[in-house]
Amino acid sequence: MDKSTAVARLPVAELRGVDKVYGNGAGLVKALDQLDLTVRQGDYVAVMGASGSGKSTAMNILGCLDRPSGGSYCLNGNAVEDLDDDALADLRNQQLGFVFQQFHLLPHATALENVMLPMIYAGVPAQQRREKASQALDRVGLADRMQNRPNQLSGGQQQRVAIARAIINQPSLLLADEPTGALDSRTTDDVLNLFDALHAQGITLVLVTHEDDVAARAERVAHFRDGRIERWNERPKSAGKPGTS
Repeated sequence: MDKSTAVARLPVAELRGVDKVYGNGAGLVKALDQLDLTVRQGDYVAVMGASGSGKSTAMNILGCLDRPSGGSYCLNGNAVEDLDDDALADLRNQQLGFVFQQFHLLPHATALENVMLPMIYAGVPAQQRREKASQALDRVGLADRMQNRPNQLSGGQQQRVAIARAIINQPSLLLADEPTGALDSRTTDDVLNLFDALHAQGITLVLVTHEDDVAARAERVAHFRDGRIERWNERPKSAGKPGTS
């Protein structure tokens, strides 16, 4: 293995022995039970499981939206479970990107303004914000929709704006939670093709889904049950993406 390949496969996110407990006494619920999970640079991982299996809790911990009750979480080699709220907010802005089923766009802001938002929090100068946001929207195929507001965009176009916003700060890890759940089948294919393209460009991606055809796009699929990963499925390196030739 050459040096560039070795660097490309360094761990981005590592969960070790992670527990997550809600409530107490008779109402105690153990959402995660000694979970181990490693996501490496360049991975495309799908996460599946029934309701209550722990997949969404694991995603929230990966995204630093929730804290583990026990165990450790390292992001790019740095322990994050004991960081304070301000440090976690900075980390989310600088190292993580998020795409959700509901697009969470500001309704009165243009596509360009929505994409610029994370850079405002990061203190990026105004001209640079505009240039980078324009490039990101072009990257997701919306160069001609920059001045449109969300109500002037289709569901698929709104999700593309959300994806552009998620990648604007060049995150180490892109987290997508049911990103096609509100889309029709044709638009779902368009969004999944975009994820494929971003992954091919080096984006590390973890995607939660309950749909087999969506999970089939990933290189690895983690099946959750009772707060742990029950099994992994891997797509052979030589296999093409579903729906492609």
